[in-house]
Amino acid sequence: MQGSDDVRGSDDVRGWLSPKAVAAEAGVSQEFDLSQCVREPIHLLGGVQSYGALVAARLHDALVDTVSRNAGDVLGRAAGELVGRPVTELIGDERWALARESTEAAGAGEGTPDGPTASGVLSLSLEWDDGRVRLFDVTVHRVAELLVLEFEPRAADGPFVFQNFYPRVRRALHRLQGATNVTECCAAAVREVQALTGYDRVVAYRFDGAEGPGQVIAEVRNEGREPWLGLWFPASDIPPQARRLYARNWIRVIGDVDDATVGLLPELREGAGEPLDLSGSILRTVSGYHLEYLRNIGVASSMSVSLLRDGELWGLIACHGDEPRRLTPEVRAACEFFGIALSLQLAAVAEREQADELSGRRRALAALLARLSSQEPDALLRPGSGMAELLVADGALLVRGTEVTATGGPVPAALPGLLERLAGAGPVGEVWSSDRVPEVLGLDAAEAEAQGVPAGLLFLPFNRDGDLLAWWRREQPAPREWAADPARPVRTGPGGERLTPRGSAAVHRATVRGRSTPWSPAQRVVAGELWREMSGLLSRRMVELEARNTELARTNEDLDSFAHAAAHDLKEPLRGISNAAAFIVEDAGAVLDATSLRRLTTVRRLAERMDGLLDSLLHFSRLGQVGLEREELSLDEVVDDALLVAGGRLAEQGVTVVRPAPLPRVRADRERLREVLENLFVNAAKYAADEGTGERRVWVEAVPVAEPGGGEAVAVVVRDNGIGIPPGQQEDVLQLFRRLHRREERGGGSGVGLAVVKRIVERHGGRLWLESPAVAPGGDRGPGGGGGPGTAVWFTLGAPDTP
Repeated sequence: MQGSDDVRGSDDVRGWLSPKAVAAEAGVSQEFDLSQCVREPIHLLGGVQSYGALVAARLHDALVDTVSRNAGDVLGRAAGELVGRPVTELIGDERWALARESTEAAGAGEGTPDGPTASGVLSLSLEWDDGRVRLFDVTVHRVAELLVLEFEPRAADGPFVFQNFYPRVRRALHRLQGATNVTECCAAAVREVQALTGYDRVVAYRFDGAEGPGQVIAEVRNEGREPWLGLWFPASDIPPQARRLYARNWIRVIGDVDDATVGLLPELREGAGEPLDLSGSILRTVSGYHLEYLRNIGVASSMSVSLLRDGELWGLIACHGDEPRRLTPEVRAACEFFGIALSLQLAAVAEREQADELSGRRRALAALLARLSSQEPDALLRPGSGMAELLVADGALLVRGTEVTATGGPVPAALPGLLERLAGAGPVGEVWSSDRVPEVLGLDAAEAEAQGVPAGLLFLPFNRDGDLLAWWRREQPAPREWAADPARPVRTGPGGERLTPRGSAAVHRATVRGRSTPWSPAQRVVAGELWREMSGLLSRRMVELEARNTELARTNEDLDSFAHAAAHDLKEPLRGISNAAAFIVEDAGAVLDATSLRRLTTVRRLAERMDGLLDSLLHFSRLGQVGLEREELSLDEVVDDALLVAGGRLAEQGVTVVRPAPLPRVRADRERLREVLENLFVNAAKYAADEGTGERRVWVEAVPVAEPGGGEAVAVVVRDNGIGIPPGQQEDVLQLFRRLHRREERGGGSGVGLAVVKRIVERHGGRLWLESPAVAPGGDRGPGGGGGPGTAVWFTLGAPDTP
């Protein structure tokens, strides 16, 4: 989080605080440790609000297990007299049975930490020893083997009249149903809750993620109160354990922030070693940190209504009163019901928005797939395909083996490595997405930007081999106005370091960095649907490719067999033709004219040439059938072997093979590699030029080169300084029987040498390419002081395990 220091207001906040708040601050420790607030077990504080009383009895024998210490004042029976005695002595058998039935009717069961706590409500009267009768509203819920009864004295304004209250609730729910988006829903909700309860301020507060900060998205307030609408509040204002309790309880009411907490008897339950779990309690006391927080913002009473989505806490309706305020169980029930209805309405609005978005994205997906029906999957990533736009991304990327195809903006530098790291973390075909990738990686925004890490990422692995489809988004800095500096939620106040007042009078403007626009549920769904379509297409393509490869292998075998048989079978008649021409010349040479003798000599020469071509064809076809015997070799030794064979021809042309530096060791088939070098030396010698000293030289070196799929390989290069090869003809000279000159020029030859070299290199799993003008490994043009542009023939030998 990075932001400006533009803060309105002053650190001297004493003027904000009432005398009561200043006194409260002065009475606590001067040192404030926020981590204590986060760790505080707020469901085990061991106390209740003093206006009511709590009695917990065991279900199996009805004996009282725990009582609040104010039972004498509220219920007319001292706490010590109740513990261990039957609860029926207090409320009677019939009411005990009704209490048990009420929790069963409410679906309370035994309670669960994962969902809202259900409870039942009873009305009953208790007669004191002095004859007075007091009326109570009793809220009942279960905690494991205990039934917890919470007694609240009936309000003095008379009994609740349902027919007077129901029309207001019905109108409020009707207004909610008319809202078309989340903001409208919440705006309607806060107005209705204020009308139901009379609080001075009611806000709707939405969380940014399960553990993130929250923003006020709707507000209604009485005159004279500063606006909070749009302000963000730090995540530390509502720590994790408080969020868990909000998810379990739809409603939480604090009648008076200055209420004296009443303890429980016993303080620790026998056999449990800790206080009674008050997670589902209406009267549960409140953390001192939270009470201090409320005092510091001038609140005397409060109520919170939870808003849930898919069982998770989505937000709150928070109500603040300037004076202490008690709510009857009926009003609380209405607000709880309203919170449930609002949660359902918010979910319905979100589902409607998602359905509309999903419908539009599915239409775009259908158009995208229509273009793909007769093309390769890579066509999805071509410019103008709409792949990136499908998920409103800055770019998209398809990884298939060593091939990477991208569309949209420039691929972030760290994206390939990041995908390789993350792809194996989740199941195949499951969408992984984040709108805050730097945070996931533990980087701040500046580090992420420097390393080329995208802010947003969504991808789906096709398999465990690293094939995947991904979209990325750039960072979208988001300005926010905070009610307090999120980096300094604790500041020095009148009583030392305290949770200080929050509000628009002390706005801290900050910019959230390292995040992209969030990925919507509809976008995730469409990505999954596209993955299924592409997986099917890739599977079909794979089956087709395997079939074609099988057919191609069979065809190649047939061609090799045909070439071998044809070359072998044609040699015998050629020898017959050559011999017959020789016999004619020998037997009838004296009587033949010069023209006939010349023609017979041509027949013999052509027959001999054809015989040589057939030998070359036989050799070329055998290269596809003979297996390789790879071994660790000294490249220098193989060069020496090649020179033993080709050295005579090189010497005839006055050519010297130069090795500027010792050559490395390689893993290859010795005989085949020797043949490659022999062909390249002889071919280069034909074109080597005189450097003005009477010398003609050919250079051989080995240098590291980058491979197309990543990584490095050792490449061998043989260079000359001859006439060079035009770019348009470089592929031609690698074909069988193709030459750039007539046979009798440049030392002759059949045009098979480079084709043989290419085939041997490919059998090793390597690659071969030409450069003309020849460029030395150091980057200089040409290897010598004379001659032409020259040609460099480069080749690699593939990975050691290439078959």
